[in-house]
Amino acid sequence: MFLIGYFKGEPNEYLMVYSGGKLSSQGAGLSFFYWTPSTSIVSIPTGTIDVPFVLNETTGNFQSVTLQGQLTYRIKDPSAMAAVLNFTIRPATRSYISEDPEKPAQRIVNEVQSHARAELQNMSLEDALRQSVEIANRVLGKLVNSKQLSSIGVEVTALHIISSKPTPEMAKALEAEYRESLQTKADQAIYRRRALAVEQERMIKENELHSAITIEQKRRELVDLEGQNNRQQADYESQATAIRMAPFKEIPSSTLLALSIKELAGNAGKIGNLNITPDIIASLLK
Repeated sequence: MFLIGYFKGEPNEYLMVYSGGKLSSQGAGLSFFYWTPSTSIVSIPTGTIDVPFVLNETTGNFQSVTLQGQLTYRIKDPSAMAAVLNFTIRPATRSYISEDPEKPAQRIVNEVQSHARAELQNMSLEDALRQSVEIANRVLGKLVNSKQLSSIGVEVTALHIISSKPTPEMAKALEAEYRESLQTKADQAIYRRRALAVEQERMIKENELHSAITIEQKRRELVDLEGQNNRQQADYESQATAIRMAPFKEIPSSTLLALSIKELAGNAGKIGNLNITPDIIASLLK
C-alpha cells in the first residue's frame, strides 16, 4: 500500500501525470491515485504571479536611471511551458525537483529590461523621470506581442513602474536646478509686486495731482465769477446812483446847499454840533 499514493490538485494547478514515461492524464485540479515507483507529476501554476524588478539603465543623454516596478504574468499554455522547463514535483512535499520554475520570471524581467532600454535610449533623463507611466504602457504592449514569451506559454497581464530615480549626485543637481527655478520665480513675483506697488503709487499721485488741478480750476472759475458779479454789481450801483442824481443836475448848487441845510435843520435833534463856515454862508448869499 505504500507504493500507491493519492494526489489532490488545486484549482489553479495544471497537472500532467506521466506513468512509465508516457502522459496518462492532464488537467486543472486533478485528484487521482498513482503508482509511486513509475509516476511523475508535473504541476504548473495557472494563477497570476507577481514579480518585482529593479532595472539600472542609461538614458539617451548618458545618464543613469533606476526603474523599480512590478509585473504580473500567468501561464496560459501549460503544455508549452512543460515542453521547455521542468515543473516536476515531489508529491509528498509538493516541492519542485529543479530550479526551472523560477526561470519564467527571470526571462520576463529580461524582456522588460530589453524593451525598457530601447525606450530610454530615445529619452533624456528628465523625460524618463516624468514619463514612467508611458514607458510602462509601451513596454507592456511589446510584451503582449512578444514571440519569445508566447513560445513558452506566458502572458504578461500588467506592468507598473513604481519609481524612476537618477543617481544621488544627479538627483541633487536636479533638485538644485529646481530650487533655483523656484527662487527665480519667487524673485520675479517680488519684482512684479514692487512694480505694481510703484505703479499704484504713481497712479495715486497722478489722481491727487488731477484732483488738485481740478480744485484750482474750480477755484479760479469761482474767483472769476465773483469778480464778474462784483463788477456787475458796481456797474448797477453806479447806474442807480447816476439815475438818482440825474434830477439834481438842473438845480443850482446854492439851492442844493440850502436844501441840504434845511434837511440838517429837520434833524437838529439828532445832531450834536454843526459848524457852518463863512464859505457856506457866502455861497448862500450869492
